[in-house]
Amino acid sequence: MIKLALCDDEAEQREAIGSLLREYVASRPSSVVKMSIFSSGRELLAAAEECGGFDLYVLDIVMPGLSGIDLGVRLRELYSGGVIIYLTISPEYAVDSYAAQAFYYLMKPAEPDKLFQVLDLAVEALEKQKAACVAVRTKDGLQRVRLDEIVYAELVGRIVRYHLTSGADLDSVTVRSSFQEEVSPLLADQRFCLCGASFAVNLFYVTAVEKGFLRMDGGARVPLARGLAAQTKRRWSDYWLNAPGGDAL
Repeated sequence: MIKLALCDDEAEQREAIGSLLREYVASRPSSVVKMSIFSSGRELLAAAEECGGFDLYVLDIVMPGLSGIDLGVRLRELYSGGVIIYLTISPEYAVDSYAAQAFYYLMKPAEPDKLFQVLDLAVEALEKQKAACVAVRTKDGLQRVRLDEIVYAELVGRIVRYHLTSGADLDSVTVRSSFQEEVSPLLADQRFCLCGASFAVNLFYVTAVEKGFLRMDGGARVPLARGLAAQTKRRWSDYWLNAPGGDAL
């Protein structure tokens, strides 16, 4: 099931966009969607903290108190996933929307065909993310882990430790091959990038590329090899600019 959150401070806009979203959900019976509607960023943030976040966010940008951009950044800091689609009356925030790693940026009033097209892309991306898995051999046996649950992997001694979005760590059994060979199933996915001899990160969860390290959702800092800094920064930028939904409509 996909959990969808709509947030707009204007009642008329909430009703109009909410009606379009309900029409979309009704027209896509194969996708199970539960929608929640909020009138402020702080209200949505409180609900996200309580339920562990939503899968898909449709957010107004210009809102009092907590703007849609600030809300998106805050959600990224607290939670590791969620596709963000921005709706606004002004194109001037398009560049700012990348700070929240937005999937799409649409102008109001939302045209049904364009909105439905973007929602289809978002749902497809979510379903693919949830379907892609890696098998990890642990002391308790083989465990399947969704790629979208892995924030980053690191070599600790002779084991690979997978840091998960839940906050838990999953340790492999002792590995006999190189770290790069061990995490090759991750690196085969465009979301993952090798940032040193002992670290592979999910670019979706990188919030900043800083001198000597990557800052991840949740505040973790992953060491970044000096020789890979420029390449990693380019990979991260390309991931968000070229991924489906990278261009505003």
